[in-house]
Amino acid sequence: MGARDGPTLINSVQRAFRLLEAVSAHENGAPAKQLARETGLPLATAYHLLRTLVHDGYVRKLDDGGFILGERLQMLHTTGRAQALLSRIRPTLAALRDELSTAAYLTFYEEGEIRVAEIVDGPRAPRVDLWVGFEDAGHATALGKSVLRELDDEARKDYLSRHALADLTPRTITDTPELLRRLDSSPMAPAVTDLEEYSLGTVCVAVPVYSGNTLGSLGVSLRADRRSRLDEITQRLLPAASRVTRGLSLTI
Repeated sequence: MGARDGPTLINSVQRAFRLLEAVSAHENGAPAKQLARETGLPLATAYHLLRTLVHDGYVRKLDDGGFILGERLQMLHTTGRAQALLSRIRPTLAALRDELSTAAYLTFYEEGEIRVAEIVDGPRAPRVDLWVGFEDAGHATALGKSVLRELDDEARKDYLSRHALADLTPRTITDTPELLRRLDSSPMAPAVTDLEEYSLGTVCVAVPVYSGNTLGSLGVSLRADRRSRLDEITQRLLPAASRVTRGLSLTI
């Protein structure tokens, strides 16, 4: 490659980005002719690109003929913000992993489901085998039970009405009244534990965290033969959870 050679640029992609930038500058929408004029594009080219962007959901055409940003672009923005938030708190999770020699997990309660957002593990701190998805095992994991403990009665009832208490190990609590009783009387509150209820040979402890108004949980897993360390680990987990909540609550 010669010294004067540069990267290969695709003009149609560049033009589409210029159109998106122009559309974003008009909150109430702008017609194709105006967008073509602002971007310096031939009107036919602008129409062609706008039709493609509308088809793929990046731009939406209004009834009056104007164009505004579409839901797909808004979704990318939301996803990017979530990734930025996670990158902000990953060092805390990694420090927790290294300090305790345990895998660290972060979940959020979103749209009525308990979902894993991040797992930080390593050779000396392997993650538990997620053989059953967390969305279907909230009753059997410390991470899930931490979320359930913090939910109000109505939200908790709604979740349990949609998720059977599957028998995952001989230690899994499958009776709803018993599960609720244990959640409300956890001796380590606000921490809750999973004592081989999700996977034999593994115990977990988790505490609540928040990303704005979104409830979540921070937890760690360890071999069952390290169960005697749960109290000590909980005391280190609580300040880490506070740091995670602060990191997730800062404006990007």
